[in-house]
Parts: sequence; structure tokens; C-alpha cells
Amino acid sequence: MDRGSQSDTASGAEEAGCAPVRSTALPPCVVFEDDDLLVVNKPPGWNTHAPSPYAGEGIYEWLRHREPRWSDLSILHRLDKETSGLMVFGKTPEANRSLARQFEQRQVRKVYRMRTDRKSMRDEWTADSSIIRAGDRYVARPRAAGMDPAETRFRAVASGDDGTEWEVVPVTGRTHQIRVHAAEGGIPLLGDPLYGGTPAPRLHLAACRLSFAHPRTGETVGWSIDPEWAEDPRILLRRAVIVPGETDAFRCLNGGSDAGARGLHLDAWGPFHLLYSDPEEGSPGWETPGRVCGLEVLNLYHRPLNRRVGKSVVGENDPKWVWGATAPESFNVRENGVRYEIRFDQGYSVGLFLDQRDNRRRLLTGHVAAGFPPMGPGREVLNCFAYTCAFSVCAALAGARTTSLDLSRKYLDWGRRNFSLNGLDPEGHGFVFGDVFDWMRRWAKRGRRFDTVLLDPPTFSRSKERGDFRAERDYGPLVELATSVLNPGGMLFASTNAARLEPETFLAQVRGGLARAGRRIVAEHWMPQPPDFPVSRDEPAYLKTVWLRLS
Repeated sequence: MDRGSQSDTASGAEEAGCAPVRSTALPPCVVFEDDDLLVVNKPPGWNTHAPSPYAGEGIYEWLRHREPRWSDLSILHRLDKETSGLMVFGKTPEANRSLARQFEQRQVRKVYRMRTDRKSMRDEWTADSSIIRAGDRYVARPRAAGMDPAETRFRAVASGDDGTEWEVVPVTGRTHQIRVHAAEGGIPLLGDPLYGGTPAPRLHLAACRLSFAHPRTGETVGWSIDPEWAEDPRILLRRAVIVPGETDAFRCLNGGSDAGARGLHLDAWGPFHLLYSDPEEGSPGWETPGRVCGLEVLNLYHRPLNRRVGKSVVGENDPKWVWGATAPESFNVRENGVRYEIRFDQGYSVGLFLDQRDNRRRLLTGHVAAGFPPMGPGREVLNCFAYTCAFSVCAALAGARTTSLDLSRKYLDWGRRNFSLNGLDPEGHGFVFGDVFDWMRRWAKRGRRFDTVLLDPPTFSRSKERGDFRAERDYGPLVELATSVLNPGGMLFASTNAARLEPETFLAQVRGGLARAGRRIVAEHWMPQPPDFPVSRDEPAYLKTVWLRLS
């Protein structure tokens, strides 16, 4: 398949009698795809697979749930989180068997590049040992009976004042094998302090060449990439998932998960950047004009975190200009090819929640995850707490008829403008002003039903009809009520950004509401934050989302 085009997807689905699928461009991390293989270039700082159930997705999970044809992807080998480079996933059982056999018989050729600032008296050598775990590290031990062998071949390929670059071939595939053998040989990797290397912005280890026999044809196929040592790893992560020309609104720095950005969150909004800073963490984050935490930023706005938003005066939470060009009263950004109106004069939120990008894409393409049937056109979609109706726009572009419900007429009008921006007639869709609980009770009594109900409430809200809503307390009753307007076999989307609400508690509330309503879960998919919102101990996950198909 041509890497940049998926135009056949929709037409092929229509010919097969299935729901047409609106396609988006392949993510830039994809190097090659055919009917059997998917080859990607994993950036540093991204796990191969999720380290725990509620952490951010690894590249495997993110890809597997992105496209229907990738639903059967299989992991055949792994790269450490901080190691970058080429990986291959099998798409069919036949490809998986062939590649698994080639890996087991050491017929797959993997060539790495590494950099070190240490000198070596040798230009070429082979490490041959066993490797065992010792606490949070691994150590080399002499080969002995009963211990798995570990063999790595090193060859110096370039040398300069800043260090030496080596070509490395791991004959075997033990955990941390290259890192352990490099340190044992006196040339620990740059960026690998765990094994004695000099600290650096990234681990200087990349899988640069990969070749094997194609599982269908038997012909040798191979790929090579540039390790891009000089590029900022924070940029490489976003570059792997953000398609230029299709998306220009995304998170550039996500607090403590990005080096040097603790207490800081930087978002790109088309030509402008907006920096959110936590005054309790100290510096607002910019250095000389044009740079924020080492990243080039031409047009910067800033807004300090306000922990008393509900008690703020008008304009207090508006982003303030810092340098570069000034933003117009309103301007447009693109996300997955969809256009949205953005404003920097509306307080805390500027018109779009970037952490829901992948979920909006699910509505746009009609594909939720592996194991879910497609969401076809003609569906009735209820978007509760609709804000500026971004979810509704994506669903409408996929052929759904949407009803957007919100307590703010101002935001519903903004939503109508987003519809018009994308060539959609707002008159063909519903925009309802009022309290979510009140309207869902009315619709339930009238027998009004929807095929999909979207719940993404604010952590706290207040209405005259109901009073206060708190996600930590009221999510279960909200879900229970939502099922009263959801058709059998319908889809429920439940999401919250309440940081203090633990994933297990959130899911318990959702399932409790479903149990009280007598609805059974047919399919379930947990959806964490997108990759440009990386998760770490210093920046734990806050967004919690589950897609549910109900009986």
C-alpha cells in the first residue's frame, strides 16, 4: 500500500456493503506497509507496549486500535522505551509464523547504531557472555552451562571530538544486551547513566537497519533509517504521530514527562503556541525570546495555572501575549483534516481539548478499536456537555445526525460555526441548550433514543435545574441516566479528566451505573491519553476514557 494514501478504504468498504470509512493519512512513524507487514520507526521515549493497564498506550496498542486492518497486529520483537528505530509487526497469522521462525533461528538481521563519548583501543570486537538481572540493572557474566548466551558484535564507523559512533549487531536478543555489553567493553552509551554513560537528552541507541525474508514471497526485504541524534527527542515523539498539513494543533511539552518541562505544558495552535505554567513550580518556562524549554517558539502566549477559576474576574484567565505575532480575535486550526475555530479571549479554554484528538478521530473514521464493529453513517449521536461541538463535527462528517447539548448558548453558537467551517449545514443537526440530566429525562419519557451517547463532562459544573455536578461523585448516576436514551446495541463513550478520580474507581462508577440500568457490556475499550500527552511518574495520567457497546 502507498504509505501516504488510503483513498481505497472508503470505496472498498462501500463495494463490500459495509459502512464507508473516512480515512486520514498514515502516521509518520509508518515506514512500510503491505498485506503482511507493518514496519515503523519508533521514536525514543515511547514504550513498545503499555507498561500497565492504565498507563499510556505503547506504539503497538496505539497502532493496533487505529486502523481496522491493523486489528490483528502481533508483536514479534521489542525495543526498550528509550531505544529508537525500526520495528516490524505481522498483520496475518502466516506472516507471524514466518517472522517468529526467522527471529528464533536468527535469520532476521538487525543492525543498530550507538554513540559514546568514551575512547576505545579497539575498532572491532565481539562480546560473548551471559546476562543476568541484578536489581534494576542487568550484568554480564561468563558463559556457563544452563545460562542463555548473549553475543554482540561492535564495529566503529565514525569518530570525532564529541565521541565515536558504532555499528552494533546483536546476534542474540537479551534484555539490555547492547547497553550491558557496551558498558562492559568500556564504551557506555551516551544518555545511559544506568550503565555508566554520560547523561544526554536521549539514549544514543537506534535500530537503523532491518532485513529478513518476506513471509509471502521469500525475497529479502529491508529498510534503513537515520537515527537523528541531534534532534530533540521531545520533537521526535510528536513527529512520529502528528501528520504535517493534516494536524497543526497538539501538545509539544507535557510537564514532567518531557525533560526540563516540569510544571509546564506547551500547546501548538496553528502558528501560535500557548504555554500553561504552574506558579508553584517557579519559572514560567521561557528563556530568551524565541525559545521555551529549549524548543523554538515563534509566537508565544502564556497563561499561569489558576486554581480558583470559578472565582476569577472576567479576562483574568485569558492567555497573555509574550512575543512574536499577535493572534487575531479568532483563527482556525486543523486536526485530522478537520477545521476548528480557536479564540484566546474566552478564558480558561480556547475552543478545543487536544487530549481528545484520538477519540475525535474514532468518530471521524467510524472505527473505535480492534473488536468493535464499525459505526456506520446515518447514526443518531447525542453529544452531552458538547462545548464547541468538536465531537459532533467529526460524527457529522462521518454521516451521523448529531444532537449537541450544552448549558452555554455561546458555545453552541461556536459549535455551529465549527460545522460551517467544515462544509456541514448546522440546520441538519440539533443544538440544544440546557441541563444534561434534565434533557435526558425528558427524552427518556418521550421515547427519544440515540445510537451513540458521548459523555465528557467537566470535572465540576453547576446548573439551576440540578445544582452542582462533580465527576468524582456523580459519574455513575450520569451513566445510568444516559442508558435510558441509548438504543440496544448502542455505543456509550464515557470520559473524564478528573485527576483525583482513579481509573479503577471511574470504571467502577461506570459499571455500577450500567448494572443499575440493567445494561450488559458487549465490548469495551479503555482509551488513555494520546502519545503527545506522555505519562510518567512525574506526570501521571489524568484523562480516563472507556468506549462501551451495550446490549
